[in-house]
Amino acid sequence: GKMAGIEVGDVRDQQLLSHDARTRLDDFFSRQVSGYKGPMTVKQFQGGQSNPTFLIITPNKKYVLRKKPSGKLLPSAHAVDREYRVMSALHQAQFPVPCPYAYCADPSVIGVEFYIMEYVEGRIFRDPKLPELKPHERRQVYEQAIRTLAHLHSINYNKIGLQAYGKAEGYFKRQYQVWSRMYQATVTHPIPSMDKLIEWLPSSVPDTRAEHSSIVHGDFRIDNMVFHPTEMRVIAVLDWELSTIGDPLADLAYVTMIFNFPPSPQGLAQDSGVGGVEDELGIPKQDELVKMYLHLRGVPPIPNWHVYQAFAMFRIASILQGVYKRAMQGNASSQTAKETGLRAKIFADKAVEIVERAIGTIHSSSSSPQISSSSDVPSLFAPSPRVQSLMKEVLLFMEQHVYPNEAVYAAQHAAGAKWAIPPIMEDLKAKARAQGLWNLFLPKKHAPLELLKRLDISGGRSMGGELTNLEYATLCEIMGRSPIAPEVFNCNAPDTGNMEVLAMYGTKEQQERWLVPLLEGKIRSCYAMTEPDVASSDATNVQMSIVKEGSNYVINGKKWWITGAGDPRCKISIVMGKTDPTNTSRYKQQSMILVPMDTPGLTIVRPLEVFGYDDAPHGHCELHFKDVRVPEGNILLGPGRGFEIAQGRLGPGRIHHCMRLIGVAERALEMMKARAKARVAFGKPLSAQGTVRTAIAESRIEIDQARLLTLHAAHSMDSLGNKLARDQIAMIKVVAPRMACQVIDRAIQVHGAGGLSQDFLLAMAYAHARTLRLADGPDEVHLETVAMLELKRAAQGTQTNSTSELDKAAALLSTLDPSPQDMLELYGLYKQATTGDCNTTEPQGDPRSAAKWGSWKGRQGMSQPEAQAAYVRHVEGMKRRTHGTNSKL
Repeated sequence: GKMAGIEVGDVRDQQLLSHDARTRLDDFFSRQVSGYKGPMTVKQFQGGQSNPTFLIITPNKKYVLRKKPSGKLLPSAHAVDREYRVMSALHQAQFPVPCPYAYCADPSVIGVEFYIMEYVEGRIFRDPKLPELKPHERRQVYEQAIRTLAHLHSINYNKIGLQAYGKAEGYFKRQYQVWSRMYQATVTHPIPSMDKLIEWLPSSVPDTRAEHSSIVHGDFRIDNMVFHPTEMRVIAVLDWELSTIGDPLADLAYVTMIFNFPPSPQGLAQDSGVGGVEDELGIPKQDELVKMYLHLRGVPPIPNWHVYQAFAMFRIASILQGVYKRAMQGNASSQTAKETGLRAKIFADKAVEIVERAIGTIHSSSSSPQISSSSDVPSLFAPSPRVQSLMKEVLLFMEQHVYPNEAVYAAQHAAGAKWAIPPIMEDLKAKARAQGLWNLFLPKKHAPLELLKRLDISGGRSMGGELTNLEYATLCEIMGRSPIAPEVFNCNAPDTGNMEVLAMYGTKEQQERWLVPLLEGKIRSCYAMTEPDVASSDATNVQMSIVKEGSNYVINGKKWWITGAGDPRCKISIVMGKTDPTNTSRYKQQSMILVPMDTPGLTIVRPLEVFGYDDAPHGHCELHFKDVRVPEGNILLGPGRGFEIAQGRLGPGRIHHCMRLIGVAERALEMMKARAKARVAFGKPLSAQGTVRTAIAESRIEIDQARLLTLHAAHSMDSLGNKLARDQIAMIKVVAPRMACQVIDRAIQVHGAGGLSQDFLLAMAYAHARTLRLADGPDEVHLETVAMLELKRAAQGTQTNSTSELDKAAALLSTLDPSPQDMLELYGLYKQATTGDCNTTEPQGDPRSAAKWGSWKGRQGMSQPEAQAAYVRHVEGMKRRTHGTNSKL
């Protein structure tokens, strides 16, 4: 059915389907909503791509419930608490909003935050052409919308308690950061016009002053207003999720954006507009509405209107890209979200067109910075503008601060106590943090957003949580070129892995005590898993005992090769041991627990040497635990979850190790080439010797092969998840350390005896690279993983192999830009390929071509394997059309 012009249907949201959730919700209503009398019936409003919204029907009244979506969410998105706050203030100021009744921050009720508001009886016009109205009524609707907007912007937000609702200055610069980061966080395929806007907007957006700021709705448009059932006046403005304090002209540009688009042939598409048909429909033109608004507000004409218009479209394009990414992950609230999200390119292209019409052609950078002096980033994984900018900053920082201070670090360490931290390190860390080059490793999906919000902002950036594995990989390679660089940027092992563990699995108390100082770089940590008495490459072999005694755990056992344990700043260890050695499942016997390094009974027995290097002042130490007692609250995730945590920790850590090794190998190759040019033997430079030239060539080939494989693994982790990418992860963990050892060994050979000495970093680099053929699992374990998966595929036969190709094709589709016709064809093929269903019915709500649909219906006689092969061929054809190549999956 329909309510106020919006489709209402059965509940799709899993969090409100269960009987228990309904019972808890009914109890919340009874306690918090005055006059509530059940029983309740719950329906879900259809459409809307953001916060799921529900109609609550009772015998005597209707209510609306609005909640956060389930699943992983983007930073600062879906803030229903802010919606409730601004609506409460505006309702008191008699601005037309639904009456807010109650807000619930307790996730135990339905799993996420939500609020309850009044259900407003009235009309919502979904189509901007207003086909259900007469021409004079259409004019009245648009004029009332502008009057309502001017009313909103005239409210003194300080007087209604919203003075802290947002910053009064610098609105567009903050908004640019928010939406550019959101776009870059959700990129699935290149959109050149978005790249242009990302480069052009920062220097073009207006600098809003405090005295010109007002409440900004953020999503002000005709279909977010409820009109009176019979009169042409607004009785409620909806959807305040994006509201803040800022430049009011942003709302004006947003509501008039539809005048830049012609009507969509699909009618209700989000890029459907009224451009070119205003006179025919009786709708005021854009200029007329803008002048009306300026008159109502008493403000002068707008000289840079094209900037406001372009920014409005850039913003909606970023939102739509986020919708598309959530749809690919299964988290979007609308069933048509995937198709809606694909329209991001339409808005970005139109924004560039408007700007270029006003000021001429704008350009984006066409070249990517080099990650080394000898090799460009492979075009297959070309970095986004955001990452290009970071690469330039990191490269410059390395040249200006890191490389020149490697010798200073070594001299200070030699002159001071062996296990003391050279002062230059803290100086460099302070510089990196001040420039915002800090915690770059922390993935978006694991970022503890509430904690990051509270930490200091450096260089205009947050304290982490902005990059994907693929985006960070190129930066990690740059850092890997210097033995001191990772710590300078707070991106050093084992702290990176430990911070991710605490971010993913730690309680709020554990995060406050240990994660915050780690993110701030004030302390360091270690990870205690390997044991001297068992083969610890098999995590189920771990023997350390963790026994529950009252409200404590008592720990006994030995650990060794515990990296970082010798660092005087190391304050916490994540320890893996057995809490349930008799459990029938070998994978549920282990737990991980937090052990402060100053706990009685924990002893650092000795530092272990790698080929004579003790790696002071960090070290790889042997630790003994004798009746070490810690509170039960120190357990991570819960008893028996250690193996699960260990597997979750290792994927990103292996990517980091491999990319750092590629950086080391690049530097070794540079040293090899420089040495070959400078040294003469047997009457000619080493660079003219055939064996040396072969060594250089083989090194270049192996480095680039390893880099591409590692970037591919990082991309697979981002797009498919760690589980489906585990064969790629296993391969890089074998390939990268082997490659680094070979390249460094060749560089040592070209340097002669000098390569073995402390005068060059090659000997130390080789020792480190060789350890990584054992750390995080020996080569043999990873080779076994690759072999097992290959043999499993072979054993499953042709049909399963086709299914594997189908999965790869489906993953590739997320990086392309399919047309509605492509989506139609692929929908039918995928359903038959995966289910064998020959009775596919046309999905409701999506625009379809009758001819195309008839074509598909006529081909339903194909078998399931034939449908699988057809799906793969279709995606391959799209890839060739997009990239102009003949490559296959």
